[in-house]
Amino acid sequence: MGRTGVAAALYKVSAWVRRRPTKVKAFMAAAFGLCALVALKIMVKDHSHFFIASEAIHFVGILVLIYKLNTLKTCSGLSLKTQDLTAIFLTARLFCSFSMENDIHTFLDFATLASTLWVIYMMRFKLKSTYIAELDSTPLYYVVVPSAIIAIFIHPYTHHARAARVLWAFAVYLESVSVLPQLRMMQKTKMIEPFTAHYVFALGVARFLGCAHWIIQVYDSAGKYLFLVGAGYVWLPMVILAEIVQTFILADFCYYYVKGVMSGQLIVSLPSHV
Repeated sequence: MGRTGVAAALYKVSAWVRRRPTKVKAFMAAAFGLCALVALKIMVKDHSHFFIASEAIHFVGILVLIYKLNTLKTCSGLSLKTQDLTAIFLTARLFCSFSMENDIHTFLDFATLASTLWVIYMMRFKLKSTYIAELDSTPLYYVVVPSAIIAIFIHPYTHHARAARVLWAFAVYLESVSVLPQLRMMQKTKMIEPFTAHYVFALGVARFLGCAHWIIQVYDSAGKYLFLVGAGYVWLPMVILAEIVQTFILADFCYYYVKGVMSGQLIVSLPSHV
């Protein structure tokens, strides 16, 4: 079967899925996610590689934005506030990483932070006239303050300084909701141009891999991570919850992204309820 035949088959599958009731589509999405988790568990022996892949895909997503800013000379459709939040949690995580890990994760966080700061610079100064500020209206304190408060009370218990542990938790919680301004902006525009869509989809894939790591860890430990809640140690369950929250936040967009790609659309369209 040639490329045209494959595309036609994928289009037929997509059309069939679209005709299913919402509950059936939700069940199919859950089944697909479960199959993906099983496949990852079988194929990847060292589950720590999920985090490396997640961070690398996030970095690639930022490179897509850089390409857009360099070639199209516009930041229309991009949320500056999501980039600001990304820079904040990456700075916090990088500070902790130097003292707590100092490995490949540190390098990837540094590369992603440097790229994000460049995107912020371009949006604030070079391409300021193309930034649609009125659509990027989510207040930063809506996500920063709750993340900081939760981090003060729920953070890892290790031999590191308490400030570093709180900062690490803050980065985890803030990352889980940092994409909200971008999604809110896309809700208002309804039409998302390709490069922005690629970037957000990359975030979705990255978060799925991070979520997969923790879910497989829970499975391999026979649920011991979850039982730690009963002992008053809620850090690991909160990490899992944060990963699941961000995965679900992005899942709806990823569905419409895949749907658009399968239909051959360059611009992703969102329905009114998204």
